[in-house]
Amino acid sequence: MSVVNIVNEGSGRFIVDGDLTFSAMDKKTVSSFAFLTATKQITLDLSKVGNADSAGLALILEWIKHARSKRVQLRFINMPVQLVNLAKLSGLDNMSYFVSGASSQTEKNKSA
Repeated sequence: MSVVNIVNEGSGRFIVDGDLTFSAMDKKTVSSFAFLTATKQITLDLSKVGNADSAGLALILEWIKHARSKRVQLRFINMPVQLVNLAKLSGLDNMSYFVSGASSQTEKNKSA
């Protein structure tokens, strides 16, 4: 189990580091949405997420909901396959946030 950390890389880019699982989340993780108001365009890089489960998907949905309420454009890159598959199982794969494949790989190539 690796506790979730959100690392500010500057310019509206954040790295989510750790596991997005029920056992890895604490109250601070669940209640900390302040990073979602840093700027009007936020990119969350999920390349350092180790494991993910339905609690991680639920947290991402809360981030999306909060960002929308604050009129912040939220973008996820390097979405773990586990989360994409959970989104598909939940019928959420039609949301633009849960894209895998070429676009995720393109983002990896840009940052290399």
